[in-house]
Amino acid sequence: MIRLPRLLAALIVVFAVLAPASAWARVVRYAVIIGNNEGAADEAALRYAERDATRVADTLRDLGGFHEENTVVLLGKGAATIQRVLIGMNARMRSASGPGDQAVLLVYYSGHADADALHLGDERLDLVQLRELVRGSPADFRMLMLDSCRSGALTRVKGGRPTVVFDVATEERLAGEGLVFLTSSSANEDAQESDELRGSFFTHHFISGLVGAADSDGDGAITLAEAYRYAYEHTVRSSSRTLQGTQHPTFEFDLRGQGGVTLTQVGEVAQGRARLVFPPGRSYLVLAGGADGPVVAEVGVRDAARTVNVRAGRYFIRARARDHLLEGTVAVASGGTRRVEERGMTRVEYARLARKGGTERRLAHGPVAAYQLRTPLWRRGGLCQGVRVGHTLEARRLGLTSTLGFCRADFAADRVDVQADQYDLDLVLTRSFDLPIVSVALGLGGGVSLLRQTFETAGVAPPRNSAAGHSTALVDLRWGLSRGLFVMVAVAGQVLIFAQQRGNEDDARTTGVPVAQLRLGLGKWF
Repeated sequence: MIRLPRLLAALIVVFAVLAPASAWARVVRYAVIIGNNEGAADEAALRYAERDATRVADTLRDLGGFHEENTVVLLGKGAATIQRVLIGMNARMRSASGPGDQAVLLVYYSGHADADALHLGDERLDLVQLRELVRGSPADFRMLMLDSCRSGALTRVKGGRPTVVFDVATEERLAGEGLVFLTSSSANEDAQESDELRGSFFTHHFISGLVGAADSDGDGAITLAEAYRYAYEHTVRSSSRTLQGTQHPTFEFDLRGQGGVTLTQVGEVAQGRARLVFPPGRSYLVLAGGADGPVVAEVGVRDAARTVNVRAGRYFIRARARDHLLEGTVAVASGGTRRVEERGMTRVEYARLARKGGTERRLAHGPVAAYQLRTPLWRRGGLCQGVRVGHTLEARRLGLTSTLGFCRADFAADRVDVQADQYDLDLVLTRSFDLPIVSVALGLGGGVSLLRQTFETAGVAPPRNSAAGHSTALVDLRWGLSRGLFVMVAVAGQVLIFAQQRGNEDDARTTGVPVAQLRLGLGKWF
């Protein structure tokens, strides 16, 4: 009878002989992370490129096994520094690698670029030179990722297609050795930043994938294929809603061997980390600290993976439903798992989001057009009917509406038929309040008016023209429709101050006349 310890020892020896040498190889990971907000003199400074670089570095260190001593972060540095660091990193890999070691090199850049070079303030780094520095690295696996305008020219150099080029089927896995180039946009597109996300669309979604949202097979390991597929699909979807238009990431690879390239491990919760688990059916945005904090991750409504691996702490959660938002705060301790519950979250109606141009914008604007009805200015006068058109500008708290109005009243007085017209320019400052069904705006303002009377009579009666000033107070109710449209009903009170003629041009006195207006209209937010 063979004793169990001897059997185990024999099995270990057999496994050691039969197992491939690569199974015992030590994988050492290196990263050079570059961010630069400044571009050429004629380019507007970016707001989030350096922050994106910091987030990528933090994610790789926390979840990807990229140790501090092997991760170099370059913020706002020039071409010479980047070249020197890459050359030094390659030399270090050659000298530090032991027998059987496998080295991984990841180079990331966020900033300005064109089809030929990175724009580093007043310096340029040639794309071909950067590509060759990465290609010539002794690492077994090399990955260059560019989040910049027209970065697709990098993949186009050797024939990469500039739009939907990532065509790896769900069941396929990328190989474990070789060279990969990822870009956030095609060769003729602009990479886009989002003020709501406080970062670029592509990097935001790539990081969201790395912390767990891309784990489509649920094995706790985020592969390159999973992360890129997730970033591609969500970047296309997010950018399709912007004024700039759809942004298409690109992909080129030269890989060999077997097995998937794992970028992060999210299945286990390390010290200082925690997990947030989201219910299906909605998309969720995760912000650190509070509603004004930085965006940490996003889980889409269609994502199969509903768990993200985050640093322990307090998070503000925003869920998107069809016609409203749900917002709330959760805290999760180190090593813990917190299931996000919608009970207790605050409901925010989308009517006010339409008024603000959507959650990604802090300033919205749009045209308004309305029918208006005004009470008489003169005794025995008639109701004044007409139209009012204008433009509204809305910030988070206050709005400003400018309108042009016209109305006409016809009435008879003392054997004279009178036609009274009013033309006015109105400027009103508003404060909006959001109720469950409608948004209510209270406004104060004023403007100038032209009052004109024409007469039909047997005698001679020349037209009368009077300039007037007016003050305005209004209550405006708005019902949000789809696609930014809204219906408005407003009640306004005005006091018109003008010189009213009595019998002849010399007989006039200044008077103030209060009137009321009803406005029914339609508007649209952009």
